[in-house]
Amino acid sequence: MMERREVIAGGVGIAGLAATGSLLAQPAASLSAKPIELDGYKVTDAFFGRPFIDADEQRGEGTPYRYIHGGFEGTDTRFTYCFPSTEHYRGRLFQPLEGANAGHENVNAGPLGPITGGLEMTFRLGGYCVESNMGHIGDVEDPKAGPDPTIYGFRAAAESARFSKYVARQIYGEAPHHAYVYGGSGGARRSPLCLAYGEGTWDAALPYMGDAMDGEHGDMRRLRTGTPNFSSMFNVQRVLGAKLLDVIDAMQPGGSGNPFAGLDTHQAEELATLYRLGYPRGDEFMIMQPMGQAWLWASMAERLEAEDPYFKSFWTEPGHVGHDQPDLVRKDIINLKTRIKRPLFARQLAEEAEFRAPEYARVVALASVFAGMENMWDVPMAVELEQDPGGYPQGAGIKFLSGKANGRQLYYMSGVRTVWLGAGAGEAQNLRFKGVQAGDEVQLDNRAFLAYCYYYRHHIMNHVEWDALRIGGKPIYKQYRQPEASPFMGVLHTGRFEGKMMWVHHTHDASLWPVQGVGMKNNVEREYGAVEARKKFRLRWTENAEHVPPHMAASAPGRANTTWLIDYQPVIEQCLLDLVDWVENDIEPIDSNFSLVDGQITLPPTARERGGIQPVVSVTADGGVRADVRVGESVALIVKAEVPEGTGKIIGVKWDFDGTGSYPREEVVDGTRTALMLSTSHSFDRPGTYFVTALVESHREGEVNAKFRRVSNVASARVVVS
Repeated sequence: MMERREVIAGGVGIAGLAATGSLLAQPAASLSAKPIELDGYKVTDAFFGRPFIDADEQRGEGTPYRYIHGGFEGTDTRFTYCFPSTEHYRGRLFQPLEGANAGHENVNAGPLGPITGGLEMTFRLGGYCVESNMGHIGDVEDPKAGPDPTIYGFRAAAESARFSKYVARQIYGEAPHHAYVYGGSGGARRSPLCLAYGEGTWDAALPYMGDAMDGEHGDMRRLRTGTPNFSSMFNVQRVLGAKLLDVIDAMQPGGSGNPFAGLDTHQAEELATLYRLGYPRGDEFMIMQPMGQAWLWASMAERLEAEDPYFKSFWTEPGHVGHDQPDLVRKDIINLKTRIKRPLFARQLAEEAEFRAPEYARVVALASVFAGMENMWDVPMAVELEQDPGGYPQGAGIKFLSGKANGRQLYYMSGVRTVWLGAGAGEAQNLRFKGVQAGDEVQLDNRAFLAYCYYYRHHIMNHVEWDALRIGGKPIYKQYRQPEASPFMGVLHTGRFEGKMMWVHHTHDASLWPVQGVGMKNNVEREYGAVEARKKFRLRWTENAEHVPPHMAASAPGRANTTWLIDYQPVIEQCLLDLVDWVENDIEPIDSNFSLVDGQITLPPTARERGGIQPVVSVTADGGVRADVRVGESVALIVKAEVPEGTGKIIGVKWDFDGTGSYPREEVVDGTRTALMLSTSHSFDRPGTYFVTALVESHREGEVNAKFRRVSNVASARVVVS
């Protein structure tokens, strides 16, 4: 039987409140304490039944707020509303959309919320917060909606927002005067749909780390297509193996700049293809640390293998590597029956001593992220196997052959030898390893994933970066029908919408590559023309930012992530504030200038040319990007930083000398300057390679002691000590 994981805050079930309509305990200061009247609300979208409220209470230690949880009868749509006191409220609605497939309505209000600002950010911006599970509970379709992507893409979010305005009118005396929808990753896929198809529900959207592919727009009936580019990244991970460390070194500051040195012809071609398809140079370490890409494969693998004849043809027909060059994959095959030694919970992985070794860092991080996001601390996220299957485990299928989980299909996301972290689709994703016991038999099989490693060759996209796989406009390899994405991902985007949109993309995003950040800009300009498009759309780049904050990803060998990646949350908050100013005060936001060549985004070297809101930073060691010195010899270090005009002042400069990310030296700055050059020196007491890094922060108002909107950037120079 299908299990539905549902969070009902306040401990009162839906049936118990059907008659009374609401529950209120200790209302937040200055807010109406009256129960919410429901009978006067008429749904706009007839799919949704009468709204209900099953929790209504005061929460919040820092900023008190009224928490309301509920849904719409006859559907799986659930919502959470968080209304701050009137001293914080300025008449705005903010609606963050969850990433990945969504399915949860308490992410922003939960432990993971602060990663992108959380409730406190929406309260600082003068708004109340709306969250929706986007019409489905966990990874299971609403029985009433079935596979309808419009419900999951925007309609559930829209009805939740509309009802929140009705509730806000009762709490504050009037509805919000403006509404904003935003989100990263999967939330960036859906927030443009909300703005375009939400029938005036929102005034503006801020998607960040999205993938509105150029030309894929304009038809709200069509599902999105899959992401075959990820298969190229997985293949590079597989065929390069340990040589990836040399590639990483070559592309780090002060490296050779030649990532192909030492690679054989097959390895070099696979890496070159990955770059041509848009993978960000300088972010090669993340090829070794797949996160969302591994989840995406797990979420669609079973369906792809069942529907796409490619997976059989790969091994049986000429024109495919598995048939023509089996030596390229044979050593990596896993096809093994074994048994479970024990299931593992996220807390076990985080707390038990044996998992504190650096090799487990990614497993621990991913288990904690998914357990926290999906409230699955009580569900095993991984298993320990009785034997190490060897081979190439990434993406391998985990099929249960006995026990309570008999028939369940999961896939390897991450692991170390006998420890396997798994994910899946639908009911399997909701259950993970629940019910699994020691001794249960499993079939491990990675042959579908090995075929997927060459999937990109046979499912090429209609975008310019894929021309590397065409000659004379025709594909080099036999092609198969493009797979459709899950309906949870919504429908194709459109470049036509009411209101305004600010798109934020990262230069070092290994999950949604930088080249995927320009599609919406092109689509909007195609719809409106370049001049009119600027009245509706702006694109900003965040340099040195990944898909997740630095602390959520495993670090590269000998170098903390905070020495080459920044926390992008302050950027998102400042961009939301700028979006509000654009919508409500007609203050035009500064966008970013860039160039796109060979699938790579390049930002201009100076702040004046680049635009955006980040400081532009450079660091030299003894005058260059690399210095070779002896133990005890002093190195002269210089940092140059400049803030784009009109975006603030420099409020902080810190140095990290040894790659630990501790930043022990802090320069004195007074918050009055838009550009500076500072120097220091340092010597090292032992041989090694060090990436000396400067972290520079700016703030719109130049407040040196500001706690929020500290927009940062980093730059490094290599020091080799002998």
